[in-house]
Amino acid sequence: MLKIEGLKKSFDSLQVLKGIDLTVEKGQVVSIIGPSGAGKSTLLRCINYLEKPTEGTITIGDVILKSGHNRYKKVSALRRKTAMVFQNYNLFKNKTALQNIMEPMIMCQGMNLKEAEDKAMEILTSIGLKDKRDVYPAHMSGGQQQRVGIGRAMAVNPEVMLFDEPTSSLDPELVNEVLEVIRALASKHTMTLLIVTHEMRFAKEVSDRIVFMEDGLIVQEGTPEEIFNSMNPRIQRFVGSVSV
Repeated sequence: MLKIEGLKKSFDSLQVLKGIDLTVEKGQVVSIIGPSGAGKSTLLRCINYLEKPTEGTITIGDVILKSGHNRYKKVSALRRKTAMVFQNYNLFKNKTALQNIMEPMIMCQGMNLKEAEDKAMEILTSIGLKDKRDVYPAHMSGGQQQRVGIGRAMAVNPEVMLFDEPTSSLDPELVNEVLEVIRALASKHTMTLLIVTHEMRFAKEVSDRIVFMEDGLIVQEGTPEEIFNSMNPRIQRFVGSVSV
């Protein structure tokens, strides 16, 4: 289970998160939507301490972090329970698709080369890139690079996978191949997924719950039906501006 209590984040005088409370059960798929600048990406980055929260508590399973009372070991334990897929792929340019996926298994989990290679090949096959095992990022499309990024996140068997607008850097014709990989993950319900996305039709389709954020706060959360049929005028305007 992921539990967030009283989470706040400020950058100097700018308060980006103003008090977030959110509980996500194991295996749930939760999409986070809302206008640009709402604090969605900052929320994800705080969950795995890429950004250090100003206030609040984050709990994932048996790891509890309270702002101002954290040691390196606790932060490391939290990060081992999460994996993040970024907007801009963040692949190692000097490593092949196979090596990019092997890297966290070897460096973070201490897996030997043979085990890591076997598992990485299983992952490449599952994301439809078996034939790209020896290809470097510069020779892959954006969609293929992002699928490798997802594969690298899958490699560490995280309890929580965080997707930060995973299709925002892609050309329109490449978006669906990435969404298909996320759909396959979501359908298994074996890990918790938090997805910041502007793909409204996709969010409506795959999510158990949807969270609408604006101005650093959660305005409403509920099932896709509750959010897309919300009586809140602001949410109506937002989802009404996108064909779903």
